[in-house]
Amino acid sequence: RVSARALEAVERILDGGGDSDDVLRAVVGALAGASGLSWAGILFVEQGTLVPGPAAGTPDERRRVRVPITYRGDVVGELAVDGEPDTAVLEGVATRISEHVLLGWDTGGEAWEP
Repeated sequence: RVSARALEAVERILDGGGDSDDVLRAVVGALAGASGLSWAGILFVEQGTLVPGPAAGTPDERRRVRVPITYRGDVVGELAVDGEPDTAVLEGVATRISEHVLLGWDTGGEAWEP
């Protein structure tokens, strides 16, 4: 399960603001370091297709859980984690990062760096 410490780290990252790309990278890093999770990533909706964005940790796709990220009723991406998350907590994180996902999805053709 995602620990209270990891959620506090996510909240500090989001409250600190900054460039959306940096915020999203920091959020997946905090989630991937949470107890019970081995990997976290964000996928962006681009022309109707999910496109990988920032990710951190060691993937274990057999244990992958995904929740949609919506902004004003539109799905703009997905938050994915590998492990045993509390889905309600994950949905809350997805809601909190939605504006950053909307703003951060366009990397100007540059590849995401781990």
